[in-house]
Amino acid sequence: MTIYLVWPVQVPQRPSKRRATPVRPLSKFPAARSPVARRPLVRCMLGVAALGTAVAASACADSRAGDTSDLSDGAPIPARETATPAAPGSGQPFLASEAAGGVWMSWTEPAPGGGHRIAAAHFDGGGEGGSDGGVGRTDGRWGTPVTIAQGRDFFVNWADFPSIHVFGELLVAHWLQRGGGEGTYDYGVRLAWSRDEGATWSEPWTPHEDGTPTEHGFVSVFQAGGRARGLGAPQTGDRGPAGGQVWAAWLDGRAMVAPGGPMSLRARALPVPGEAGLDKTRPGPEETLDDRICECCQTDAVVAGGVPVVAFRDRGEGELRNVHVVRRLPGGWTESVPVHDDGWIVGGCPVNGPAMAERDGRVAVAWFTAPDGEARVNVAFSRDGGVAFGPAFRIDAGRAAGRVDVVALDDGSALATWLEREEAGGAVVLSRRVTPDGAMGPPRALVASTDDRASGFPRIARLGTDRLVMAWTAVAGDQSRVRAAVFDMDAWDAPR
Repeated sequence: MTIYLVWPVQVPQRPSKRRATPVRPLSKFPAARSPVARRPLVRCMLGVAALGTAVAASACADSRAGDTSDLSDGAPIPARETATPAAPGSGQPFLASEAAGGVWMSWTEPAPGGGHRIAAAHFDGGGEGGSDGGVGRTDGRWGTPVTIAQGRDFFVNWADFPSIHVFGELLVAHWLQRGGGEGTYDYGVRLAWSRDEGATWSEPWTPHEDGTPTEHGFVSVFQAGGRARGLGAPQTGDRGPAGGQVWAAWLDGRAMVAPGGPMSLRARALPVPGEAGLDKTRPGPEETLDDRICECCQTDAVVAGGVPVVAFRDRGEGELRNVHVVRRLPGGWTESVPVHDDGWIVGGCPVNGPAMAERDGRVAVAWFTAPDGEARVNVAFSRDGGVAFGPAFRIDAGRAAGRVDVVALDDGSALATWLEREEAGGAVVLSRRVTPDGAMGPPRALVASTDDRASGFPRIARLGTDRLVMAWTAVAGDQSRVRAAVFDMDAWDAPR
């Protein structure tokens, strides 16, 4: 059984923030084939997904990655599923590419004897990728899982999920742990790091020191001073400079102890020892990036030209919910600016944050929005490291549910994924290549899914230079398990 909880939030007003120059409206996307399903939005729609005993073993012996042959949005991309080491009842996968060509994945699963385990495993990627396109073929192997953390007091949630990040020889992971209060959303961030491929981990470290019984989560991790992989943005072949300082950004609810208090976005440098004798064991101060943002949307971060860029959903005057970015310059954090002025007014958090990718200083952002009740997925590009963004290009097929991810490709284009509802019920993970000029290929199906909260947020990452790996939570009834599949990059149509 899955339990969902909703709570009310008072809505204070504040002056609007500085806005970027509006960009031209989308003109290349065809009209949707059918009306978008309308669903009521509440003040905040977080759901606590009860994994473990509440979610039984999944029958994942089938090697197929989902039947999407009946889609009319585009021919499915051939998927080669590779059986993951995640246990029955697992969920919340997260992927991180490494310079050597492999991928790390973290996930949550039931722990023996009760509670939960945050686990991780390395996927070596095998050979050069397949040419037969046959579903069920494997592309390498998963290593033995390692335990990052285990406990009975973890906050396990379908939308606010743990992560793992790769910075050269350094692994950094985060998870969420409940506080001592009685509030459902009294939980905090825990971070740990490893330099021996996950065999041992540091003691958990908490970046926020306010001690309030409020929400702290939706974390992004990045390495300032080098090129770091944000969610969905691998940096193949670039290990970054030794000793680059690792940061975490998170949603911080300390001001919400007062009625009507806002959620804020904060960041801090971690006390991670540097390489080559550079000892960076002192944490930096907590820094406020934005003092009023959406209460429960994911954040993301990349580093473009040495400058950290953090993306999040803002909460502006009149409940305007644009996606914003903020950058850290030598003098501190810039004022946040919208990627695009969507005009989406909604009196609650949609639990649908942005994804961001970077390559050679170019930044791509994908996000969900629903102005005037019309759900859509957009992509926009910055050619100057996140200073300014061009037009927003709509990429969905007319029934978008969001839950986006994106990777940057070598030719300057981006490959985005999102969840799309099907007319006959259920959902499918769709994908599409798009360029900074708005050229795009057709939507291509990857795997079948559902729009239930238990299915979570599918994640993608580049696997070497020629393949993509995707991890998702497969759900059948009250059963779940993390699954993964490999796709050849040349299977996607060139944008046109």
